[in-house]
Amino acid sequence: MYYSVRRQLYTINLFKNVLVKLLLLKLTLTLKHLNLSRFSQLYYSTLKRLSKVALALIPLSLLPYSVNTQALLASTIQVINGSAPYLTFDNGVTKVTTAEGLLWITLSNGTHITPAINTSATTAIVLPNAGETLADVQMLVPTTANSIALNDLISAPYNYWGDDDGDGQGTNGITATGNLSVSITDKDNQAVSRSASLDLCKAPYKLQLTSTDVSLTTQYGVPNSSNFTGNSATYYISPKAVPTICYAMPNLTYGTGDKAGPATIWNPTKGFLVQSTEPSSYSRNFPTTGANNVYFDLEIGGVNGSALTWPTVSQGGITATMTPSPDNANNIRVTLTGPAATESQISSATPGSVATPSLPQTFVLVGKDSSNSELVSYGFVLKHWFVNRGTKRDTYAPTSSWCSSLGYRLPQVKDLTNAKCGVDNRWFPCVNGIDGATPSSTVNYYQRNIGAGLFTEWGYMHPYTDAGFFYNYYWTSDSNGSNQFNVYSLTGDVVKDGDPSIGYNAVCAYP
Repeated sequence: MYYSVRRQLYTINLFKNVLVKLLLLKLTLTLKHLNLSRFSQLYYSTLKRLSKVALALIPLSLLPYSVNTQALLASTIQVINGSAPYLTFDNGVTKVTTAEGLLWITLSNGTHITPAINTSATTAIVLPNAGETLADVQMLVPTTANSIALNDLISAPYNYWGDDDGDGQGTNGITATGNLSVSITDKDNQAVSRSASLDLCKAPYKLQLTSTDVSLTTQYGVPNSSNFTGNSATYYISPKAVPTICYAMPNLTYGTGDKAGPATIWNPTKGFLVQSTEPSSYSRNFPTTGANNVYFDLEIGGVNGSALTWPTVSQGGITATMTPSPDNANNIRVTLTGPAATESQISSATPGSVATPSLPQTFVLVGKDSSNSELVSYGFVLKHWFVNRGTKRDTYAPTSSWCSSLGYRLPQVKDLTNAKCGVDNRWFPCVNGIDGATPSSTVNYYQRNIGAGLFTEWGYMHPYTDAGFFYNYYWTSDSNGSNQFNVYSLTGDVVKDGDPSIGYNAVCAYP
């Protein structure tokens, strides 16, 4: 603390004429008692003494004085304002006086990003090197913790503070209140540790730094504190990796709980995981079945799929067309088109033939960048194609005949679902070797999987509006002797009592 003390001393100057008057008064009183001869001696002595007094008072007369006849002593003190304490991370070059100054990150290549220049909500920050984790991103919160007290940051070994007046030195010379914390989640809002390996398909990762209100106080000084309001900053970060296909997403309805497939195959909120990127095993990927106007979305990591060019692919009479997904512009919608029954064929008992595709067929979907270079690809093999009769219902025999007229066949249970026989004998007993597809479900309805039937792969069929499926039971050629086994298109469950004389929907299979 700095003070300027100005002391002004004021004293009465004893004027010479006042002294003279006092001495003359004394002289007058004395004369009453002295004779004239004594007067001359006294007068001489008085003048002598007066001259000495006058000489002694000369220095006092040179001092500052007021006209007041009383002595005055006045003392005033004024405080000079210095500098407030501050946080600093570069030895005082930059003074942090707002919460935003605590919310920076620095990448391993030295790139320093602050809230003021953070644009990662639009374009994710990409880590400089492959294999890096978020532990390679520097921030004030230590890598071994999720938060730190501001008082720790101003203590050893950090000592991240300064005061231009030199205040705050010594034990308890400076204190701080407030906390700084970090939280990290993937794009599915699942918590992630800073040391965890990063997955491009779960990127961008959301790194949020949050500061509470902060107070920095020195024991002495004016001003002796700095205070600022808490704030937060969010950074979106992706690992450095080659763009990749993450998921192939058909209709997700009825794909959760005990209808969900194995976690290595099926994600209830994303669809089918990519099983192979090797051309020799594209057959492990979804889909293996198809029908006219069914579709799925490709979720792509590391690049905006809509920014790429996707050439149409046609194989064996079936075409895959890629467009931006209306559900998410970053994803690509793949629509399959191929042989289908016309409206007149659907309503006719003798529809005539429909083209049969050449199967199996391998489809490789390629996304190309602006320089026409292949950036990402996805391959699958279609093994079965289905022609749908729409909302038309008919009894068993005419339905079987209708499929044959097309050049197709009524499907078996295993062509449509992987529901397991014998789990619920009331509806799906194990008879005549009839069972669902493999990999099998553990219940009498489908569990989403690849290569395990049309309904198992594509899910609830009715939402594929242009494909013309209906939410009802579909005929199969499998029989328990007196009735047919039918399969429900919503959930793939099987019933044994499909009365041949009752009308149900139809879908025909090839081959």
